[in-house]
Amino acid sequence: MAEAAAAGPATGSSAPSKGWGVALFVVVIGAFMSILDSSIVNIAIPTIENVFNVNTQGAEWVVTIYILALGVVVPISSWLGDKYGLKQIYVFSLTVFTIGSALCGASWSVGVLSGFRVLQALGGGLIMPTTMSLVYRMVPRDRIGTAMGFWGLALIMAPAIGPTLGGYLVQYVDWRLIFYVNVPIGIVGVLLALRYLPNIPGHPVGRLDWAGMVTAAAGLFGLLLALSEGQTWGWTSEGILLLLMGSVAALVLFVYLQMTGREPLLDLRVFRYGSYALTNILSMVVMVGMYAGVFYVPLFLQTVSGYGAMQTGLIMMPAALVTAIFMPLAGRIYDLVGARWPVFVGLLFMGYGTYVFHSLSTATPTLVVAEWLMIRSVGMGLAMMPLTTAGMSAVPNPKIGAASSVNNILQRVSGAFGLAALTGVLQDQTSAFTSTLSAAYSPGSAGAALMAGMGHAIQAAGLTAPGAQLVDAYLITGEIARDAFVLAIDNVFVLTAALTLAGAVVALFVKTYRTEGARDAAPAME
Repeated sequence: MAEAAAAGPATGSSAPSKGWGVALFVVVIGAFMSILDSSIVNIAIPTIENVFNVNTQGAEWVVTIYILALGVVVPISSWLGDKYGLKQIYVFSLTVFTIGSALCGASWSVGVLSGFRVLQALGGGLIMPTTMSLVYRMVPRDRIGTAMGFWGLALIMAPAIGPTLGGYLVQYVDWRLIFYVNVPIGIVGVLLALRYLPNIPGHPVGRLDWAGMVTAAAGLFGLLLALSEGQTWGWTSEGILLLLMGSVAALVLFVYLQMTGREPLLDLRVFRYGSYALTNILSMVVMVGMYAGVFYVPLFLQTVSGYGAMQTGLIMMPAALVTAIFMPLAGRIYDLVGARWPVFVGLLFMGYGTYVFHSLSTATPTLVVAEWLMIRSVGMGLAMMPLTTAGMSAVPNPKIGAASSVNNILQRVSGAFGLAALTGVLQDQTSAFTSTLSAAYSPGSAGAALMAGMGHAIQAAGLTAPGAQLVDAYLITGEIARDAFVLAIDNVFVLTAALTLAGAVVALFVKTYRTEGARDAAPAME
């Protein structure tokens, strides 16, 4: 399909700002802080367990409750921005996030910390969709690709930098600094926003769709809770099944209310714009691929290869730097040629960079792991923001707020859902490989003879016969568990690569709209 690439800026409800460069920097501060806090806390979970004397499940709620609160607050961001103005909502959300961060750092129990994390998420959840809307209102349409490339640095780099920064602060300074570090940055961000952000006033809107808000909050909360706790509670447990059924029912009711109501909370009719719908599907593919690398590679390096949190973060850091280079470059390419080719090439890089991880083992040098991660990062840097920008370019300015909120919800839910699905595959594959490898270590096999020889050597060194047998059994069990996990995680990377490469084919049908007129000319599904 030929791209609709008429020249000239779009018309809309607000004129682009002439001094948008400084304003863009200001909104990137808030976006980066919001995403960073989703990943930086993970590294501190063992420390939080020790400090507050709680088990892992109790400490993990510090992470889970933040994700759940984000899912609840994002749907109302569009209505708030339309009613009170985007600048006002950004300043408000960044202020709430900063106050919540300070209170989290001062927490005296895990329950109090979890409560303050909710407050922090209420601000953080409003930041991402509001900043995206601000970018589209501030920046001339012919420079939107470049602007979204810089804005997208927050989305891609924050999850990569989070483990490294968090590991350093926890290991060498104080775990509370993972929250306190937000306070001075947040204060500076608020002051800069008051000074440099253009005033995009609100306008009269209808009353808040309370039925839509309740059904969306219940559906997203239930779905994210089920995905977060499925592994702990059991995917076939009564609690998880009830959560899944209830959340699906709530979300179906939410869609019905939004499509039939006069004043919907979210205007789901934005999916009438075919490019918006298509790019959101591809964005979800990229998010699944991104989180697979961000989650499973550090998991492998720490649990199988035995690296510490700081070492693991340093191995992943070059990939973050590559993303920092290619994200703005992709935005510039978008401004020149549109979205199709950077997205296509990016997904090819990402698919290949994911596929090579199928040969990951304990013998893989860390330099090679870093190289593979950098190949993936080239792909993510090229694909992510052109996808988002192309989708939003298909939506008229009055609907940008709703489209931004929907986009953020889909990205957060798809990342969590994809990670949960891949984890289920990992568990099933690990069990299957464990059974296969256990058979290979049956009495009389070569593997059993090798392990028995290790046990006899220990016995010869002075350990009693029963002790040698225990060590022998321990070695066999540990070796099987490790090898089964490695083979399983290799298959997960193959599956993720196949999904990404399939997305590359679909990317050939992505369109780019340069003007409001072009969008209005083809509003239906293309």
